[in-house]
Amino acid sequence: MSKSSWGNSMTFTQLEIFARVAELRGFTLAATRLGISQSAVSHALKTLEQEMGVELIHRHQVGVELTDIGAQLLLRAQEILGLSETMRQEAADARGMKRGTLRIGSFGPSASMKLLPDILEHYRRTYPEIEVRIDEGTDQEVISWIQERRVDVGFVVLPEDKLDTFVLCEDQMVALLPANHPLAGAQHVSLGELCDSPFIMTEAGSGPLLQRLFSAQKLAPNVLHRSAQLISTLAMVEMGFGVSILAEQALPARGSLHAKSYIKKMLSPPVTRRVGLAVLDERQASPASRAFIRIAVGLQRRT
Repeated sequence: MSKSSWGNSMTFTQLEIFARVAELRGFTLAATRLGISQSAVSHALKTLEQEMGVELIHRHQVGVELTDIGAQLLLRAQEILGLSETMRQEAADARGMKRGTLRIGSFGPSASMKLLPDILEHYRRTYPEIEVRIDEGTDQEVISWIQERRVDVGFVVLPEDKLDTFVLCEDQMVALLPANHPLAGAQHVSLGELCDSPFIMTEAGSGPLLQRLFSAQKLAPNVLHRSAQLISTLAMVEMGFGVSILAEQALPARGSLHAKSYIKKMLSPPVTRRVGLAVLDERQASPASRAFIRIAVGLQRRT
């Protein structure tokens, strides 16, 4: 089959199915996400492989794995699909943006519980016909999803030089101590003082920031536990397993926890964290993405 013949017959639907199978690592999950049968997914992917003349995915009993050429072509497929969605949304924008899809990447309580709900409420009110899809992961996963065009816009910890970013808020980093900790009576604590206790290192949004902070002061915390989930980190602090540092905005309301389960202390010197939205390229961002960013930034300016 000639290059021109398979090039003419390849469809956006096949590319989307290929991208979903690759991202979700399975035919069943991809079929569910796309709302089609698993046999349709298998047929479309097999047809695409036949048309391109290469194997894109290794099929295993426990899932699927991209071939080397499959991983390479996935990036192209995601780029094509992203630009196609932008074109559709630009056309929809001319009609009042009544249809389209917005894929959002979100991480942790700071974004998913504190920022996103209010932004999404205003967005849905203004653009009720736009389909919104939300994927949640760590901040590093969200950055990868943006770069891979798996999501259109994502919440990230700033700075992030590889993406076009928009500041939403600034947050204080605070130390969390068990209620009976020797530093419980202190007005504030330093990073050095926290190194004397077992440390619970978050591997979520604040993880890279904490590592840079300790490294800058040539300190090495006594990391005995690592946790990617806020609830696990809080539980370990409550049980006296160690101390930790988290973003204040990520913490739940005190009424939802035991009043004396942990003690929050400001750091000395103070440490702040900025959270914002990011897109791969602002110039190529879809109208739906630009509208989401405009609403998000506008809301934060009012607060």
